[in-house]
Amino acid sequence: MKDVLAVILAGGKGSRLDPLTRDRAKPAVPFGGVYRIIDFTLSNCLNSGIRKMLVLTQYKAMSLDRHISLGWRDYFCRELGEFIDVVPPQQRIDEHWYQGTADAVYQNIYTIEKERPQLIVVLAGDHIYKMDYSKLVEAHESKQADMTVAALRVRLADAVQFGVMQVDGEMRVVGFEEKPPQPKPIPDDPAHALASMGIYVFNARFLFEQLCLDATRPGSKHDFGRDVIPAIINTHRVFAYPFMDENKKTEAYWRDVGTLDAYYEANQDLISVDPQLNLYDGRWPVRTHQPNLPPPKFVFAESGGPTARRGEALDSIVCQGAIISGGQVERSIIGPNVRINSYSRVEDSILFEGVDVGRHAYVRRAIIDKGVVIPQGMRVGLDHERDRAMGFTVTEKGVTVIAKTDGLERFAQR
Repeated sequence: MKDVLAVILAGGKGSRLDPLTRDRAKPAVPFGGVYRIIDFTLSNCLNSGIRKMLVLTQYKAMSLDRHISLGWRDYFCRELGEFIDVVPPQQRIDEHWYQGTADAVYQNIYTIEKERPQLIVVLAGDHIYKMDYSKLVEAHESKQADMTVAALRVRLADAVQFGVMQVDGEMRVVGFEEKPPQPKPIPDDPAHALASMGIYVFNARFLFEQLCLDATRPGSKHDFGRDVIPAIINTHRVFAYPFMDENKKTEAYWRDVGTLDAYYEANQDLISVDPQLNLYDGRWPVRTHQPNLPPPKFVFAESGGPTARRGEALDSIVCQGAIISGGQVERSIIGPNVRINSYSRVEDSILFEGVDVGRHAYVRRAIIDKGVVIPQGMRVGLDHERDRAMGFTVTEKGVTVIAKTDGLERFAQR
């Protein structure tokens, strides 16, 4: 893997995750308490032996840049040719933002060429999954391919959100449609389609040539799925590679978490007895920035009626630095440095770092952003009309989302 360079596209707005993406890019959104979404792609790279990475950012990148600087740079040795570099938009072409996934790579050809890679793995930084990219690279080389596309079997109804491939008996791509209104099913499985995961391996020189051709093509959206792949499947060796899940569960695990409800459900799965995503697998660790914080603390164990204080968390994830001080937590993810004060209740919720839940407050089916203070006696998630009147977001499935905000105290019950 010495001659492999990973280019990670991490500039997405994540508008469907608003308000969680008002101040951060989608790859920087917290997940599972201590992680960020991008940690899964970066961990896959490190576990696969890829030690040269360019992270291409665009929108609201400060949080992501800080996270990578604090949590990831120590894994790489510059003297050995290893690195992870965050690359902001260079605006080399007409001073515009990236027009598509292919354009994002094209505008950074100069930076990529300087590293002289033989192979380039193009990845998205906003998906949750475990994958060994070295097996993908091995398959690419064994087929003598110009390009290899990682493929995932998806339900036909969901395939409208993906690039859909048709392949021959050797897994060579013979057809490709980006987000087709009527996806073509797998021939021997009419209920499913073969979807592109947005994970590509290219021979470096071939990629540069195709990006330069696409940049001059009239009407191109400069996107890999919409433009580049359809233009080359009839003239070059393009193969599909079936997704091999390192999560080691019966069903392959891959999540986009592109909406608030999908994000909430993927997080809530982590607290189940046997979650679909295994975060406790030492063979395939997920790494992140681990701040120097004390262990979580649970205080007060009073008994004797409704006025007794008990600090406890059941069926929950509680991160370092959190203090459950006489409050009750059930089926929730409690982020670092969270404080749950006396007589308060938190149920079926996700609390980001630094949230403070005041005494006698009640939080149910909610996502609370970093640093939010829930005032004493406040009710969140119990009355959706009231939540909306306060200016909070309520999803289609009834999850209340509170963004970073000042002056929340004015909503406290007096």
